[in-house]
Amino acid sequence: MTVDADRRNLPIVLALLFTTGWATNHFVAMMPVLHDRNGIGNAALEVAFGIYAIGLLPGLLSGGGISDKVGRKPIVLLGATGAALGNLLMLLWHTEPGVIVGRFAVGLGVGLAVSAGTAWCADLGGKRGTVFAGAALTGGFAAGPLVSGLIAQFAGSAALTAPFVVTVSASLAAVVAGFRVPSSRRIAVEASEVTLNDTPMAARSLSRALVTSLPMSVWVFSSITMSIVVMAGRMTQFNGPWVPGVAAVLALGSGFVIQVIARRGGWGPRAGVIGAIVAASGLAVVVGGGSDPSPAAFIAASVLLGTGYGLCLREGLLDVETFAPLDKRGLATGIFYVGTYLGFGLPVLLRSIAPSVGITAPILVLALMAVASAAIRAGQIRAGMLRGR
Repeated sequence: MTVDADRRNLPIVLALLFTTGWATNHFVAMMPVLHDRNGIGNAALEVAFGIYAIGLLPGLLSGGGISDKVGRKPIVLLGATGAALGNLLMLLWHTEPGVIVGRFAVGLGVGLAVSAGTAWCADLGGKRGTVFAGAALTGGFAAGPLVSGLIAQFAGSAALTAPFVVTVSASLAAVVAGFRVPSSRRIAVEASEVTLNDTPMAARSLSRALVTSLPMSVWVFSSITMSIVVMAGRMTQFNGPWVPGVAAVLALGSGFVIQVIARRGGWGPRAGVIGAIVAASGLAVVVGGGSDPSPAAFIAASVLLGTGYGLCLREGLLDVETFAPLDKRGLATGIFYVGTYLGFGLPVLLRSIAPSVGITAPILVLALMAVASAAIRAGQIRAGMLRGR
């Protein structure tokens, strides 16, 4: 494809990632609805939230690598369709087993779509496409809970079904649009070039891409789940589906804005250091908020954690795009996202260990780990491992 064709097609692929993020995260706003209308317990809902990450793993690990060989389009469209079908399953079968199975199916689909879709954006737009891919996912993650939460809040008797109908419709519309984009892999052409994005081909390796990106990956969705599940779930002064929706807007909106600021400001690899430190600060606010956080603590934690999320996501994706060999870009992207999505299991982990260690100590440990990740990133910058970024 020509450069002009790539520019025309990139927005369609970004729309696929946006609706995939929407299909993933709108469930956050549906958790209190499913609890109140269907009597599904909080523990079961957190299991459903976390089992999504288990479904993700095979898709993330296989989708990107397979797309390196067969092309991005079939894998992305298959994954986006699978995410839509998982939500359709929950629409038709919104009991505890149905919700758990549906969330697992969403995870399988999203794993395929995210890893191959992000690599597809990099194929079409280079670093610009990579950054936009992260922003599109962030926008979808934020829009899903907000829209579903508002629909559920005001839909009356349709509160349990209307949000799923809208989500499934948006996903399928993006899939239909995606069929018009040619399947392309520019690996063969790019591999013949001496350099790409100022990074010599000889300097690219899967290990370099992962050593630099994985310390960032841990603080992506760990930060988000601490806001939209843990903090929102602890709020007692307010309740309803709009609370996690507000948390998602605050956290993911902050993540989106900081990515734009970092891009325009040319922050470079040091943005990863800032991201991990800010995530640690957000975790410290969560600790200070305790089991019944104030609205001020809720807002502050959400903004700080969202800022950490945005910077760590952006930096990890750019590390992969810059340092991964072209014929392993999809695989490296998938492995990076495995690290990020482990954060979706964090609420279940915290709930399971709370009876023995409480709610404070584990989050303090996480904050110290985030500081350690910042130190690792700073050391990599000093050692020249991120030269070319």
